[in-house]
Amino acid sequence: MRVLVTGATGYVGSRLVPRLLERDHTVHAAVRREGSADHFPWVDDVELTRFDITEPDLVREAVQGMDAVVYLIHSLDSEDFLTKDREAAELVADACEQAGVGRLVYLSGLVPEGDLSDHLRSRLQVEEVFLGSSVPATVLRAAMVIGAGSTSFEILRRLTKRVPVAPIPTWMRSQLQPVTIEEVTLAVAGALEGEPRDRHYDVGGDDVVGYPELLRVMADVLGVRRPQATVPLVPKALAGRIVAAVTRMDRPTVVSLVDSLSHDLVCGERDAKRELLPDDYRSVPLREALGRSLDDDGAEGTSTAGDSLAGAGTDPA
Repeated sequence: MRVLVTGATGYVGSRLVPRLLERDHTVHAAVRREGSADHFPWVDDVELTRFDITEPDLVREAVQGMDAVVYLIHSLDSEDFLTKDREAAELVADACEQAGVGRLVYLSGLVPEGDLSDHLRSRLQVEEVFLGSSVPATVLRAAMVIGAGSTSFEILRRLTKRVPVAPIPTWMRSQLQPVTIEEVTLAVAGALEGEPRDRHYDVGGDDVVGYPELLRVMADVLGVRRPQATVPLVPKALAGRIVAAVTRMDRPTVVSLVDSLSHDLVCGERDAKRELLPDDYRSVPLREALGRSLDDDGAEGTSTAGDSLAGAGTDPA
């Protein structure tokens, strides 16, 4: 199958490409700039395709002749990401319809009940665009993705390392069902097999934890002691800015992610386990997943020989 992977040099895309190559897909890795994929171990095994969501002609050209398009683009680092993400999805959906693409696969976020944060609302808008198109679309909804280089994981790691006492806002008591990058890439690969599926799936591991418990497990795996203190009356926007400053990561992205922490992000159904994942696959337990994500020995996570949870020199700073 000819598969265009958008966001191929990003965190998820860089782990997905070797997974698809293992399954003998012809992978077209979408890149914005010439040379941006040169340092990835899979660069010689893919077709490099120019792709820029701000250039409609490039988008239409890139999807021509594709059997499937995997959409891994988000604009959380932009202040107006809600508008940008919706318009980008509309452009890609229209281009895929015109080109006769057989299926779309989109990595979205778990959708809780109640009022959504802008981050989750944006993910839902994009999946609604794809599910509303004439191209069959498989949407994978995931909460925190565990693996070295994942934005959510790196926030967790840096906070645990740098803050001697972990402050827990009173609104941060919701439940979370993390999923490993290994399980995500397996689910995407599974969505490319068999008849196209036009629906969304919730994707998550077996562990459901509150954020205080997640922080405790991370501290234990890192071998550090991090007492927790409940902090009342901390606005989510302020908490996001503080976390961005402590972790030294992109502020709009961090603020958007922290804004989602007041929601329960737990799978409502587990059909992906049965329909998309290998029959013998078992989710990686949380503690093991965190430990593997901290292991810097061995091959990089972007290579077919490496553990996809492991880090890589090409991971975002």
